[in-house]
Order: sequence, then C-alpha cells, then structure tokens
Amino acid sequence: MLPLKGASMPGFILLEDHPLVLASLVNQLSEKYGQPRIVYKGADVLAALAAHRDNAAHIAIVDLDLGDGRSPADVVSLLTAAHIPVLIVSALGEPSTVQSVMIAGAHGFVSKRAETEELLAAVEAVLSGDSYISPELAGVLVAKRNPGIQLSDQEQKALVLYASGLKLEAVARRMEIAPSTAKSYIDRVREKYREAGLEARTKTSLYKVARDEGLLP
Repeated sequence: MLPLKGASMPGFILLEDHPLVLASLVNQLSEKYGQPRIVYKGADVLAALAAHRDNAAHIAIVDLDLGDGRSPADVVSLLTAAHIPVLIVSALGEPSTVQSVMIAGAHGFVSKRAETEELLAAVEAVLSGDSYISPELAGVLVAKRNPGIQLSDQEQKALVLYASGLKLEAVARRMEIAPSTAKSYIDRVREKYREAGLEARTKTSLYKVARDEGLLP
C-alpha cells in the first residue's frame, strides 16, 4: 500500500518515555504512512494536549507508565476528554490495568511484543472508529467482578476516575457532565456496593473495592 499524503495523513501523538521505543514507533508507522505526521512525541500528556490544540491529532498511541505519577486511567481520560482516540501500546498487561484504561475510554490495547502488522491493524481500527484488543490481552477483559453488582458504563467510568484520585469536579470535566451528575453516579455506585455488603463510604474504601473488583491496578 502506498503511503498516505497531505490531507489524508492522520496526526499522531506518541506518549512514551523511552527514546528508543519512540523511534521504533515512528519506524513502524512509517511502513504505512511514509513520513507520519507527528503532532507530539514525548512523555508529557499536558504538552501533548497543547500541541493538539495547535495541530489536531487523530490518534494518541500511549504507554501506560510515563513516569509522571498519573494513573493510566487519568492519562487516558485527559486525552479522550479532548476527543483524541487512544491506543495503548504497553508491556503492562495486568487484568486490572487493561480493565481500567478501557473503562476510562481507551479504544484499543496492544502489547509492546506485537508485530508491526498488528500495531498497524490496531491503528487503522482506532482511526476508523473501531476498537482493537490484542488476542493475547482479550481474555483479561472478562470481568472479575461480583456478578450481583451491575454498574452502568457511566457509573464504571466515574468510579475509575474518582477512585484514581480525581475530585468530583475533575471527574465531571473528564466525562463532560455536570458535577451533580458525577456525584449521582458515585452515590449510586456506593449504594450498589452497600447493598452487596461492601464498604464504600470513603474514597479509600471505594478505591479498595474498585481494585478488588478488577477495575483498578
């Protein structure tokens, strides 16, 4: 396939803290996109968002451990709040990690061990509005949660963001909802856990339950 050019070329954000891995990602993308349009490459998610405002990105390819102290779900939610589709490329394949970033809005998850062909297939899927999970990681998305607790997608996302350390106002901004709506989601989660006999009155206990349920690493 010929490399894409001009207006057809998507913009890429590459969030990774290892220069050699960054160089490898650019080389892999060049197999399909020639000289890929890199909007930002580095490990600063806020700098990436600033670059996106000046030069729109169509996809962010993100490592989960950027060394900045942010939780994986926090990084993903920052990007998705800016309407940037996120593809995770990471060696961190713990079930709770995969679960939390997908709930936070990631569109795909590929192992760093994946071949270039699989990475490019994942990029194409995400750019097309679809999702992609590496076959070796797909199994970890099978819920480990208490089958008696049914949370909606919005309740799950609010729980992951709030239990990761964000205040309700920040959760609301990330989800693009009113703070009162974010609070109602968290209140409903607490009530459902209480009915299941689980302690979730404080943020600390809510974090513990979310971690035990496989929603947080």
